[in-house]
Amino acid sequence: MIHEVDEALRTMFRTDALAGGQVAVVFDAPTRDWAAKVNAPTVNLYLYDIREDMRRRERGLLNEYDEQGAIVSRRRPPRFFKLSYLITAWTRRPEDEHRLLSSLLSCLLRYEALPAGQLTGTLGEIGVSVPMTVALPPPEDRSFADVWSALGGELKPSLDLVVSVPVTESPVYPAGPQVGEEGVQLGFGEVPPAEPPSTASAQRTPAGANLPVYGARRGGIASRVAEERAE
Repeated sequence: MIHEVDEALRTMFRTDALAGGQVAVVFDAPTRDWAAKVNAPTVNLYLYDIREDMRRRERGLLNEYDEQGAIVSRRRPPRFFKLSYLITAWTRRPEDEHRLLSSLLSCLLRYEALPAGQLTGTLGEIGVSVPMTVALPPPEDRSFADVWSALGGELKPSLDLVVSVPVTESPVYPAGPQVGEEGVQLGFGEVPPAEPPSTASAQRTPAGANLPVYGARRGGIASRVAEERAE
């Protein structure tokens, strides 16, 4: 799922924002050691955070149908996870880096979701939109300066791209039998005879009569009359 988003972003940037340019698109961690080895114009999309998008979580179950249109199973709705990318441009001159970032930003603002034609694998099969946002303020529990500090590098102009990707992996629950025009047929089997209550568990009223034992199978009218006469 994550690698499919990587390929969709790489294809979108190469065919749109970087069309005709000799710029590499990589997904490495932009550490200080990595930056020292960059010797060509490069756009880096570093995936630095993965968390569930709780606002898009749905409840209930979704039906799955066979060729005749009958429900065969049910499963949970897709759950969306936010993939946060730190996008940076690397060249010899800051002005060229700014031009690259400008082209990337213009490209991302033209789309509210990843282009459907560039989705492959599972994302292309399920046919669900993959929304994305760019350059929004970071949440209160995270700052980009902390990300750069964790990488051990120097603070650099960047774009924050968040892609909400659906994940369809969930348990499958088989559906029950279909109800036809004749309804559901129910059958009854033989009820085993109940065991007589033990004398230890039997209770009597103050007058000496036996209390009924609920759930026990009793005899017919003749047996009840005989019990009443015996009392």
